[in-house]
Order: sequence, then structure tokens, then C-alpha cells
Amino acid sequence: VSTIDGEVWRVEGITRTEGVTTWRRIATGLFQPLGIKVLNGQIFVTCRDQIAILRDLNGDGETDYYENFNSDHQVTEHFHEFAMGLQADDDGNLYYAKSGRHARTSLVPQHGTLIKVSADGSTSEILANGFRAANGVCINPDGSFYVTDQQGFWNPMNRINRVVPGGFYGNMWGYGAPADSSDAAMEQPLCWVDMDYDRSPAELLWANSEQWGPLGGQLLSLSYGYGKVFLVLLQDSGQDQQGGIVEIPLPSFPTGVMRGRFHPDDGQLYACGMSAWATNQMMQVGGLYRVRYTGRPLHLPIDLKVFTDRIRLTFTEPLNHTVAEDAARYGLRTWDLKRTRAYGSDRYNEQILPVQSVTLSADGRTLDLMV
Repeated sequence: VSTIDGEVWRVEGITRTEGVTTWRRIATGLFQPLGIKVLNGQIFVTCRDQIAILRDLNGDGETDYYENFNSDHQVTEHFHEFAMGLQADDDGNLYYAKSGRHARTSLVPQHGTLIKVSADGSTSEILANGFRAANGVCINPDGSFYVTDQQGFWNPMNRINRVVPGGFYGNMWGYGAPADSSDAAMEQPLCWVDMDYDRSPAELLWANSEQWGPLGGQLLSLSYGYGKVFLVLLQDSGQDQQGGIVEIPLPSFPTGVMRGRFHPDDGQLYACGMSAWATNQMMQVGGLYRVRYTGRPLHLPIDLKVFTDRIRLTFTEPLNHTVAEDAARYGLRTWDLKRTRAYGSDRYNEQILPVQSVTLSADGRTLDLMV
């Protein structure tokens, strides 16, 4: 695990059912390392100024040589231009996101971009641009990516983006923005995440684990702002995706949550977080957490479909027909956003729409809300 203060620690014993864990610092002095990936036994770290490989030359468990694997992305003095996350594809190419300059126009080509670094570290390329503060990257099986972004200038609300190479994702102060600032000139997010639900989304990951029961195979979104974990429910509509989020019923973590991985040995989620700027969760400075599925009912929607006249939700367990088909138990609230150079957006045209009727499938798991 890495810390924003520049350290990397090896933690041993985390999958034991009892006993202690052992922490050992193996590296220090790095420049805001906010992504880490182990490939073929080598530890790669995304820093604000480079991707480094940590080399233990004498086998004593500590880094002796910090190898500069790639330093193509340029760095200015601005505090906000974090380098976020680190993932790899099957060919060993690396991917991470580089933030823009908050309230200022970009100066270097990497500001507000998704970056690919070749497997040998010799070259890099910008895959997509227009991000404001993209907190990590998730690689999908089809070669696309999920990248979150934060509410702010040119972002009326937080975004979850399905990213395809060549796409522009809305921040006109990111490098390479088009001359056209209209909404039509950008790729739409698959979900606008309202501040009431998550003030600062972090990295997404797939729950590829048989130990997570009905949530196995689902897409998860971690919350730096509120220290929560959400399901991201996806709906394909041609070449585009839309969707929504639903909170997994867990106690909030004492810090914001930045990154998560499913351990190959026990199949459980391990999440790493911290408390710094712009999080509600300031109970401790940092934390490493494990989330285990207990096997008990979850009562969560795991699929969302929107049609012209209804919303369809599919749940993990059957619902009670009498209760679930009572339309008076439901409410639907809608509003509009305006994307401008201003910071964020108010809610416009806010409405409460009546649910006219409700039908539940014979197996009790799929619910149609007629609107």
C-alpha cells in the first residue's frame, strides 16, 4: 500500500483468520504516490512526477533503487494536478489519470487526461481528455475504461464516465479541449452522481469474486467523499451506457476510500483510504479495510433498466408482493443541471413524479415502476 506522503508499505498476514498483521515500510521519499501495481513481481508506483519501479537489489526487503520507468507527463507547480491510480492490461501496458489545474487553464498536454504507457516504459500516449480530477481508472474486458470525475468548473456534478479512446469528457480547461463548449461536443457520463450521495467518487473496480455472492461480477464505485461503497447499475443503449448507483449498506469508513482490490486468496475486498482535502470522513488519517460477504440477505437492486414509461429494478432476493406492489411507498424526484464555467450547478426544474402503478414478477425479484 502507498501513502500520499510518499511511503510504500508491505502488509503481511491480512488473509489470516486470526493472529497479527506485519507492516514494513519498503520505500519512502516518493512524490504523492496515488497508484500502485505489482506486475511479474515488480512494484510499479504512480507518482506525481513519474512512474517508478521499486528495486530491492540486496534482498533485504527494502528499496535500494528507485527506477524511473516513465516520466513523460510534465509537472507544474499547481497543487491539484494529481496522478491517480495504476492499472495494467494483459500485455503489460499501464494506465493512469492525470488531473487538471483546478480553476486554471492547462499548461501541459497531460493536464486532464487518461494516459497509456507502453509495457517497456519507452512511450506514452493520451487516450482521452477533458477530465478535471479523475480519481483512478478501471479497465473493462471490452477495452474501454471507467473514470470518475469531480464536481467543479465545467462539471455541474460528479461524473462516472465510460471512457473510449479519443473521447472528450467535458472540462474546457483541460488540455486539448474543443472550441465548442456545448454539451453536444462532449461525451455524456453514464451517471451524474449528485452531491447528496457522493461528494467525491474515487476509483471503480469489478467485484470478480465468487465469495461475494449475488454481488459477484458487479461494478463497484468507492467514495472518497463519504467513505462508502456503491453498486453501479449499468444499462446499454446502443453504443452508449447509462446507469445509476445504489449504496451498499455498510457503516461509513473512518476515512475516505480511494482504491480497492479483491484478494486472489480469500476473494474479499481490501480497500485503502485516507483523510485529506474534501472528505467528510476525518476520524483517522488513513486506513486499510476488509469487506467480507456474510452470506445473509442483502435486499439490494442489482440491475436497473429505464424505459419510456417505467423503471425496472431487479433485486438480490424476492420481495413481498403485498408490500412491493403498493405504489404509495415509492417516490421519484427529478431535476436538471447546467454545465457552465461556474463551479458545479444548482438543481433546476426540480419535480416529484408520481408512481402510477407497480408490478412485481412472479419470482418476486423484478419490479416495474410505471411513471
